[in-house]
Amino acid sequence: MKNTLRNTAIALITFSSTAFAASNNGAGEGSLLLTLFIGFFALIVVFQLVPAVILFVGIIKGLVSKDNKEVETSN
Repeated sequence: MKNTLRNTAIALITFSSTAFAASNNGAGEGSLLLTLFIGFFALIVVFQLVPAVILFVGIIKGLVSKDNKEVETSN
């Protein structure tokens, strides 16, 4: 049992050293295509927020306004 545990620990330490050495490989600056991709979806979110904010302001104005009109029904 001790021999198996020792061999497993040695194998994990040996094989994980390459993963630790390569962990900073992708820490550089992103590509132009990635920036454009993220920017495109950011524009979609912004263009969806503008009408939503306008609608929300209209709803709040309608709830807060003191103009209450009575609806007359004819019999």
